[in-house]
Amino acid sequence: MRNSELQSIKQRYNIVGNCEGLNHALDVALQVAPTDLSVLIVGESGVGKEIIPRMIHDNSPRKREKYFAINCGSIPEGTIDSELFGHVKGSFTGAINDSSGYFGVANKGTLFLDEVGELPLATQARLLRVLETGEYIPVGATEVRKTDVRIVAATNVNIRQAISEGRFREDLYYRLNSIPIQIPPLRERGEDIVLLFRLFAMQMAEKYRMDKVVLTEEAKQMLMRYKWPGNVRQLKNITEQISILSTERQITPEILSRFIPQDQETTQLVTIHSEGDHSFENEREILYKILFELRSNVNDMRREISNLKKQIEDVQTTPATAIPTTQLSPIQPIPSSLEDAVAEEYVEPVREPENLNLDAWSRQALEKALERNGGNRKKAALELGISDRTLYRRLKQYGLDK
Repeated sequence: MRNSELQSIKQRYNIVGNCEGLNHALDVALQVAPTDLSVLIVGESGVGKEIIPRMIHDNSPRKREKYFAINCGSIPEGTIDSELFGHVKGSFTGAINDSSGYFGVANKGTLFLDEVGELPLATQARLLRVLETGEYIPVGATEVRKTDVRIVAATNVNIRQAISEGRFREDLYYRLNSIPIQIPPLRERGEDIVLLFRLFAMQMAEKYRMDKVVLTEEAKQMLMRYKWPGNVRQLKNITEQISILSTERQITPEILSRFIPQDQETTQLVTIHSEGDHSFENEREILYKILFELRSNVNDMRREISNLKKQIEDVQTTPATAIPTTQLSPIQPIPSSLEDAVAEEYVEPVREPENLNLDAWSRQALEKALERNGGNRKKAALELGISDRTLYRRLKQYGLDK
């Protein structure tokens, strides 16, 4: 591309900079624009990737058709298929009308899928089919629809790492990556940093009718040494802060140091401490382990409850003569996991004659519990470790409910 054409493009899209990496990206974008090949734009967050797809659309045969920019990371996973591919009325709660989705509305036009690396795997499979055949099925529909859409995608994640972790389809990556365009980070653009600062400072001065801030030579060198983890977006924010908050219009390194972080070597917005590489496989193994432990605990609890029920049934069905009187003890409480259990409390044994049968003993235990609690059945049941319902049933059995 001739230098005059390149400068014309930069002026049209308000692009500032002359670094080789930026010029190469613009050159590739203009060369691929007349075709229908898919384009994948790769670059860090804040480098200005959204300019490239607009430029491709405006210089393509589709420039008179519709153009949509979609942030895939901002659409909830539960609705993204409906947003992209449409749905039919009644296909889910809230679907009160048919919807064509972006692929239907943008037919003959261009779709820019920003943050394509955030798409769910099921949606990636649908997207792959559209790219290969131009066919898709709206949510809840049964008939196949056709569309003719140019796809330009962008991502700031490491796609190859996402593929190795099972978060991105390898076949979709190769389909999107027909023409790759790499946008260089701001720290690799040299003097473009100073040019961008000058542009943002001028824009602030014109917008708020104030004097423009100007960098000293030392401040320019300091600005270019910083690594700019937030790239152009971060530079613009800092320029706006300086324009508003600084009382001095001549910006020295001392003034500049108050607005940029002191750690000039970092290229990360947030430091992530990790003992190793992140892997979704490890997360799945942890979840499986927790589920297995929970299932084991539930099975143990079921066995304990079953044994307790069996012991109670044996006591209630065993004849009185088969039970040594020395082993007789008050009605034992049942753990709270059983239906009739309300508490667990020790009750002092009642000494009765040795020839006392089980029914007689049980009746006297009820009578004494009622006597000790002044006839209060609820308190008596609590003392005996049984539920109110069981107490009433036994009172009726022994004729004590009058």
